[in-house]
Amino acid sequence: MRADGPGGDASNGSSGAGRRRVGDALAAAVAAATEPREVPAAVCRVCLELIAVSGASLSFIAGQEVRALWWASDSVAAGLAEAQYTLGEGPCERAFTLGKPVLVGDLTSGADTWRWPVYAQQARGLGARAVFSLPLGAGVRTLGTLDLHRDTAGGLSARELRTALIVCDAVTFAVLDLGFAGTGIGATADGEAASWLEAAEAHHMEVHQAVGMVMVQLGVDSQHALDLLRARAFAEGRGVSEVAREVVARRLRFRPGDDNGGGPGPTAGGPSDRP
Repeated sequence: MRADGPGGDASNGSSGAGRRRVGDALAAAVAAATEPREVPAAVCRVCLELIAVSGASLSFIAGQEVRALWWASDSVAAGLAEAQYTLGEGPCERAFTLGKPVLVGDLTSGADTWRWPVYAQQARGLGARAVFSLPLGAGVRTLGTLDLHRDTAGGLSARELRTALIVCDAVTFAVLDLGFAGTGIGATADGEAASWLEAAEAHHMEVHQAVGMVMVQLGVDSQHALDLLRARAFAEGRGVSEVAREVVARRLRFRPGDDNGGGPGPTAGGPSDRP
């Protein structure tokens, strides 16, 4: 797997000793988890212990409209995930699409600030100066991403990148072992996989509901509906999840001809238009 960025080629592999070291740390972290829903957090904490980064997050992605943030180490990690979800651009989106790591060692200058200018500005505002997104998946199937960030500029070393890739493999195998892959959100194969979903941030699921409601309100396809939600969120300086909650609660209704992407809806508790 070749990295998309200055971190180099990830296909050189790691030494047996290095892999065992990471494997032992992962095994200890998973063994310490008392239930399946704690495993993502435990795995992410291994990253923070073994790699010189400021924070980490794990996200599951099912198409353009559905994303579940399994775990974020801090508010910066959570904010970076929400910013990319709202904008529809950034290292996480690219890593998921390409199925290979996207490494951005400096968000203050260089080509990556021009590739994603709005995201780079928001990331800097959150306190991040470098971000690294690695896909979770087996073969051509990408399930989500492991996202790391630093509060200072600087790329991952070859050893750090290998460690992150081993962690990605561990997460992927754990998810497949739980029967999660291919089951779809809300339709998991067993109770253990369901518990992982319960640990995700439920408000991201509301974006999927909101997309469906906007599709009916305006007679547009799902991508157009999602674009409208994102445009509204960006214009108001909010996250797309927050706007989606208002749509689902019928406090905001999108109407044809509204230049701002949606007009004020009925107040909470009052009469609402259908759907």
